[in-house]
Amino acid sequence: MYINTGLSLALLSSATNTIACGFSMKPLVLVNQHKNVASLEIGTHFVASNSFQAKHYNHMDDMNIITRYRGGGGGGGGLKSITDSNINASSTKRSIGDTLASLWAAGGVVMILAKSIKRILPIALEPFGKAVPVPLSNFQLGAYVAMCLWFAYVEGYKGFQLKFSPLVVARAQTIKPFNGSPIHHTLLAPFYAMGLFHATKKRKIVSWSVTTGVAVIVAAVKRLPYPWRNIVDAGVIVGLSWGSISIMVEWVKAALLGKDITTDPALPDAKA
Repeated sequence: MYINTGLSLALLSSATNTIACGFSMKPLVLVNQHKNVASLEIGTHFVASNSFQAKHYNHMDDMNIITRYRGGGGGGGGLKSITDSNINASSTKRSIGDTLASLWAAGGVVMILAKSIKRILPIALEPFGKAVPVPLSNFQLGAYVAMCLWFAYVEGYKGFQLKFSPLVVARAQTIKPFNGSPIHHTLLAPFYAMGLFHATKKRKIVSWSVTTGVAVIVAAVKRLPYPWRNIVDAGVIVGLSWGSISIMVEWVKAALLGKDITTDPALPDAKA
């Protein structure tokens, strides 16, 4: 009786403890699980937040790099500005070189003409000097004026202004010392501009024929007696002076004012 009663009490006590432990431990486990989940969620959010911030900072760095590359931001111009600066410097160098080369070509022709003018000017003015051998007669004075007008129109206007001067300037503008022009084109630019070489066959024939013809005429005029040599030389000076001025005017309009050149430079066909 006592044994059964004690056994029953022991079983009842054990069951009660088990039930009590069941009710008391389960909330603890649930609480711990919630805490773990909460901690995991917080940790995940923290990692995700840090990842977002890292990506954000990386994105900002990328934007700064791109901004500096494009020339903005605090990069002081960046690679694009440096590249643009180099391109502009190179373009300016080529432009100045081309202008100087064309000036040498056109100016060199003018120098050749000016040298001829300087050489024959004293002869042309001799009839009006103090030590004049014989004063000019009215007929000779009329011939003097007529010769000057004839050379002004035929040589100065039709020969130089309408034909030769535009040709010289057009060919001078084709000299590009920093863009493929051979060095001898630049060194011999005045003769290149006159069409004596590196020109079409027709242009070279005309240029050399005129040059040779002028030399022959000059030699013949030297043999003329006074005052006819002086009269012819006066006309030549007017024509050469007109031509020199027209060449420089054409060059200024083309090289400095940017006027389009319509004259054919008579360059030879490019070799295949």
